[in-house]
Amino acid sequence: MNPSWRKPAGVGLILLLIAVWAFIVASVAEWLQGAPDVVFIIYYLIAGIVWILPLKPLLLWMETGRWRLPKT
Repeated sequence: MNPSWRKPAGVGLILLLIAVWAFIVASVAEWLQGAPDVVFIIYYLIAGIVWILPLKPLLLWMETGRWRLPKT
């Protein structure tokens, strides 16, 4: 079995996603300066979970070459 180019490309895309998401989260956090701590807690909790959403189709593509599961 030959190794697929999708796995290294997918790892690169995941690292790029993390870097871009971290930049966006840090940039938006500057707007929240002076907000109560509870606002920061909620913001970082949501930001820490939301970045995972695009991973499911990306991981599926890495494994199968398709972005969606076939309809049955």
